[in-house]
Amino acid sequence: MTSAPRIRRALLSVSDKTGLIAFARALAEMGVELISTGGTAAALRAEGLAVKDVSEITGFPEMLDGRVKTLHPRIHGGLLAVRGDARHEAQAAEHGIAPIDLLVVNLYPFEATVAQGAVYDDCIENIDIGGPALIRGAAKNHAGVAVVVEPADYDGILEAMRANNGATPLALRKRLAAKAYARTAAYDAAISNWFAATLGEEMPEWRTFGGRLKFPLRYGENPHQRAAFYASGDARPGVASAVQHQGKELSYNNLNDTDAALELVAELGPAKPAVAIIKHANPCGVATGASLKDAYLKALRCDSVSAFGGIVALNGTIDVAAAEEITKIFTEVVIAPDATPEAKSIFAAKKNLRLLTTGGLPDPRAPGVIVRSLAGGLLVQSRDDGVITAANLKVVTKRQPTEAELADLIFAFRVAKHVKSNAIVYAKDGATVGIGAGQMSRVDSARIAALKAADAAAAMGAKEPLTCGSVVASDAFFPFADGLLATAEAGATAVIQPGGSMRDDEVIAAADAKGLAMVFTGMRHFRH
Repeated sequence: MTSAPRIRRALLSVSDKTGLIAFARALAEMGVELISTGGTAAALRAEGLAVKDVSEITGFPEMLDGRVKTLHPRIHGGLLAVRGDARHEAQAAEHGIAPIDLLVVNLYPFEATVAQGAVYDDCIENIDIGGPALIRGAAKNHAGVAVVVEPADYDGILEAMRANNGATPLALRKRLAAKAYARTAAYDAAISNWFAATLGEEMPEWRTFGGRLKFPLRYGENPHQRAAFYASGDARPGVASAVQHQGKELSYNNLNDTDAALELVAELGPAKPAVAIIKHANPCGVATGASLKDAYLKALRCDSVSAFGGIVALNGTIDVAAAEEITKIFTEVVIAPDATPEAKSIFAAKKNLRLLTTGGLPDPRAPGVIVRSLAGGLLVQSRDDGVITAANLKVVTKRQPTEAELADLIFAFRVAKHVKSNAIVYAKDGATVGIGAGQMSRVDSARIAALKAADAAAAMGAKEPLTCGSVVASDAFFPFADGLLATAEAGATAVIQPGGSMRDDEVIAAADAKGLAMVFTGMRHFRH
């Protein structure tokens, strides 16, 4: 069957009334009988449309504060009866069940209610029961019933009906049915995950994830890979909630890198102006400063070569001075909580630059989950929300770090949390001066970071490598003293690391022999 019979009866019950009146009026003009519930029926009548209440069909009033209204054989039978099946049609006629050819339902706004921070009881009341049941029934019987779960599909239904003498093609009904099941699946996922969170179950026995297509992408990491961006409904400020003010569409790599940049700059908090420059999901320069311009210049100094074509994240409102500096080299994406109108005008002159504003910073301490697909399953872990402070540190060497060293140690370790393992970060005066990322050997990371620092110093005409007099952070313990000795050779004077190696005593002894101050955090930050 390519087309179902002409649509004669439609059931409309929606929480989102966007476009409802125009859609319902168009249906009525095509001779479709309208059936509705509660607030939807009232909205239709207010516009002069004839509508029949569900209670007139079921013989039962809406009851229990609207919890029970559509759960009735005369409604579900009208959706589920197979068209053209003599036995179904005879049974429907015997029990006074008339077919419903079009179902228009969007669900109680559970996800929005949770995102607004509503109390438990309000969240419970926004769990839709009748809606998902109707949607699933209509979608199952898509051979004869069209189901619409969002206003974006109203025009498509009307166009199809006009082109098919009031009917709809099977291909359209199949697509709508697939969307309907995806919608109820995502809805149930949101509910189950919320329940798990309220119960404190970090790893429940059954785990589901849902998302809605925000936009398709031209390709994934590489041109031969398909990709799209789905919004999960998480209220965390970031690329999903950001407003893009200009520039071409974002790519898979842009999104991945921009998320990494914003999360890193948020790690440093809003108290002092901070900037992170990211390339391939790793920072190539991070700094705090007296202003966003100052922080940007300090971050750029760390590795100005890698910064070309990178992502820049800032933790405050971008002003003219910062915008002018950022636009001096090619930058793919700039992301910040906001930007002044004058700064936006400066960026507008760079047509290939994307400017995103988020309205806020994500909270590095907020819980959440990270999901990665593996063959045959999903690997799930809580977000790395560990944040160290001076109170968490244990001095393990004879020499205590100075106050300036301590501030830089904490800064460097927070940056190291966002660098791919094995991670080594040299920092001085609130800025990175050398970063080694993603090496199989921690010694190699230490040496690569020092080498890049030496290259940066040569480029700016400095007499000595930027790592001289710096502090150094390691995301995990030094398994041997060789990695620590490599940082000492680079000129580091103080070290921060988790500790916990079987050879901690050897590493501490090596630090003492070099006159280094070293602190343990007791917290590791592997990032793969």
